Amino acid sequence: MSDTRRKLLIVEDDAGLQRQLRWAYDGYDVLVAGDRAQALALLRAEEPAVVTLDLGLPPDPDGVTEGFATLAEMLALSPDLKVIVASGHGAHESALRAIAEGAWDFYAKPIDIDALGLIVARAFHVHALEAENRRLAARAEAGGASVLGGLVTAAPEMLRVTRMIERVANADVSVMLLGASGTGKELLARGLHDASPRKGGAFVAINCAAIPETLLESELFGHEKGAFTGAVKTTEGKIEQAAGGTLFLDEIGDVPLPLQVKLLRFLQERVIERIGGRRPIAVDTRVVCATHRDIDAMVADGSFRDDLYYRLAEIVVRIPSLAERPGDAALLARHFLRRHGAAMQSAAKGFAPDALAAIDAWHWPGNVRELENRVKRAAIMADGARVTAADLDLGPAEAELPINLRAVREAADRSAIRQALARAEGNISGTARLLGISRPTLYDLMKNYDLQP
Repeated sequence: MSDTRRKLLIVEDDAGLQRQLRWAYDGYDVLVAGDRAQALALLRAEEPAVVTLDLGLPPDPDGVTEGFATLAEMLALSPDLKVIVASGHGAHESALRAIAEGAWDFYAKPIDIDALGLIVARAFHVHALEAENRRLAARAEAGGASVLGGLVTAAPEMLRVTRMIERVANADVSVMLLGASGTGKELLARGLHDASPRKGGAFVAINCAAIPETLLESELFGHEKGAFTGAVKTTEGKIEQAAGGTLFLDEIGDVPLPLQVKLLRFLQERVIERIGGRRPIAVDTRVVCATHRDIDAMVADGSFRDDLYYRLAEIVVRIPSLAERPGDAALLARHFLRRHGAAMQSAAKGFAPDALAAIDAWHWPGNVRELENRVKRAAIMADGARVTAADLDLGPAEAELPINLRAVREAADRSAIRQALARAEGNISGTARLLGISRPTLYDLMKNYDLQP
């Protein structure tokens, strides 16, 4: 039975309480430890999901030093562990400190068996839900179904973008994605392709800024054998390779004006001519483009043709920066740590509270690309099971001067609730504890601001 029943570890030095708790929770596979060494040994060997921890452990039974040391080591070994700490008379502050340092909940002494039983049952339930969420996420990363290329987001600003892309995916129109570098424009373009009737065709991407101007025309339109020195064979361009599928032109704002004319002709006539060729070739290719530049300003100053812009921008999608997506940074950080931590065989399995606070506070000038790179670095640098702010190498974030006080308060409420939901992984009780409010108050705020867990 012990292999199938849920494992509960009780860390308590009072022998009488040990017997009482073991008897009260005979429905679980109960493990008992009287000190830190025994508790850590049982945690390593048995991997329980839930722990009840008395902070007063030997050799400091009248203090909390040993209890907090045990809590820290337990969470370092198993970041997903649900630790419920004991709070004696007058020790409420210690219990709150334990919650701040990663404990899941606390109970008051003398023990009310029924009340503690409810807390323990809820802890097992939440642990099981989180484990199932991790399994589903891992299955999706390993090749399961994905939405818009596997985009990870919970921010309403980004969800509106994904819904817009899903709506236009079936319409055979050109789409222009506008957003700063690192916001995931290629990921969204690939998601658009996968959601469209052209998903059976090729998705061909080309970065127009990464290819020298003298070679870009050949890359796009191809060339015939002997068209120029070194052209030893006829080569298809990216436009032909994407026939029946989608061509993604990244950094379209860097295309030189002479090539813009030829690209415009293709969009108008849907035919191309290879360099050195005399025969027009009909090509059925959907074009999706992106740029981080101010394309409207480029059209205004003449550096980008307005007729080409109107051909490319039948649908314009503006992508918010990571700083404009409260809560997404923490979600993405966990996603990247799972992905890269396993590949690098990192010991880090989660984030310490100071790391999550630093992630939420940082302004992310490099957007999602910067976040992924910092998490990669942290996975390598982390010494323990949890990444710290120092591992991420984040500096202090710049603060903007508030203007409209009411708007600032509402924005701060929204941001804080989203960030807390992300840290608590959607758990309402955990979110309310992080925010220091009751569950009913949290529900009211979420209803007012139209937020979902």
